[in-house]
Amino acid sequence: MDAAVATPEAATAVASNVSLAGKYLTFYLGGEEYGLEILKVREIIGVLEVTMVPQTEKFVEGVFNLRGKVIPVVDLREMFGLDRVEHTEETCVIVVDVGMMMGIIVDSVEEVRDFKEGEIAPPPRLGASVDATFILGMGNDNGRVKILLDIDKVLTSGELVKIEDGTDA
Repeated sequence: MDAAVATPEAATAVASNVSLAGKYLTFYLGGEEYGLEILKVREIIGVLEVTMVPQTEKFVEGVFNLRGKVIPVVDLREMFGLDRVEHTEETCVIVVDVGMMMGIIVDSVEEVRDFKEGEIAPPPRLGASVDATFILGMGNDNGRVKILLDIDKVLTSGELVKIEDGTDA
């Protein structure tokens, strides 16, 4: 089993028997299915009017006001190197808590799925040049694979920190 472990975090989880089992919010992005831990999700909303922030990465849509709080929002398609597409009525923003509130734009939300022990495999080895540390594991959902994300790691970026603290790093 250790040969299949691709990341130090996955190795630690396997070595310490930490379970990745639990509830995940699943969603679509570019035709692929993803999931993130439900405990990180604060709410799911439609796409709101976004105020662009100058000199940010292309994946940073800007910020929006959610009940008096200014929240940064990123386009997960752009962040993952997928082509941008027009928003549809299924496009939504998942507001997550990663130490700060952030919004991620996804193509559509599917469901809350409870993955049990044995339904989550370690991430595959993708080569030394591919950073897959943001993948918690691969969820098996009746033969369909869902990429389970460590949303904290997905959203760790110097550009995102600049938006939050207002610096010009």
